[in-house]
Amino acid sequence: MKTISEIRKEGISALSKTLGPVDMARFNQSYETGSGDYTKERHQWLPDNIDEVKERLLKRQKKIKKK
Repeated sequence: MKTISEIRKEGISALSKTLGPVDMARFNQSYETGSGDYTKERHQWLPDNIDEVKERLLKRQKKIKKK
């Protein structure tokens, strides 16, 4: 009987061969459920106002354009 580690290794290898490494990673990410309660915790990491969101997005855009 195979161990779960062996099964995972074979599964990743099969996915990589069939999908390629990028799509394999995307497939794996589709099963990530995360943790926590977004509704209760979002105030901890989301800005309080839309102006702050806009400012952050504009800064990020400028950094991307410089590259």
